[in-house]
Amino acid sequence: MQKVFVVGAAGKIGRSLTRQLSERGHQTMALYRKPEQADELMALGATPVQGSLTELDVSQLARLMADSDVVVFSAGAGGKGGTEMTNAIDGRGLELSVASAQEAGIRRFLLVSAFPEAFRGKQVSDTFENYMAVKKLADVHLAETDMDWVILRPGTLLSDPGTGMVRAGLAIPNGEVTRDDVATALVEIIENPAVNRIIIELTKGDTPVGQAIQRLAQP
Repeated sequence: MQKVFVVGAAGKIGRSLTRQLSERGHQTMALYRKPEQADELMALGATPVQGSLTELDVSQLARLMADSDVVVFSAGAGGKGGTEMTNAIDGRGLELSVASAQEAGIRRFLLVSAFPEAFRGKQVSDTFENYMAVKKLADVHLAETDMDWVILRPGTLLSDPGTGMVRAGLAIPNGEVTRDDVATALVEIIENPAVNRIIIELTKGDTPVGQAIQRLAQP
């Protein structure tokens, strides 16, 4: 059993991750912002932890993370609040979470990022372009630490039920993937510490999630 601190637990990937972690016997500390989110997180098997990335400082968040084995950052503004909120959550929120994990003595940190080719070739807004730029800078920020990090870059997210079958690799063609399968991949990474200091791209595929992740373990 591992104690996993999930930043962004009330999001769609976060909720699926919380449920799957509970089913696999792990303890989840679920950071949430809105009071009405607590009951659902508790029903999914988590211990709800109230706090906002825009209000907490490093030491405050570090205290909430205390004694966790792994931090998973799946928070995101989701396009709400425009550029300012994306910068605050996807950018500064990630930096805050990394610094807090370091202060709390937590070495393992998983980041849900974005596929670099997402919506390339299509007309997108300035807000989306900013989102992609912030996501890349967040990747760089984490990868430059000495933590035991993993960056997971899923393709276009779907709300369909998970299939349990994916394609995972260091560089793969762009595609779609369900949020449930992203959460399953995160669980497999958590349970495989040899999958470490690596950027993984993830889409639909024909390989069981556990097998696809295990192939990326360090020898």
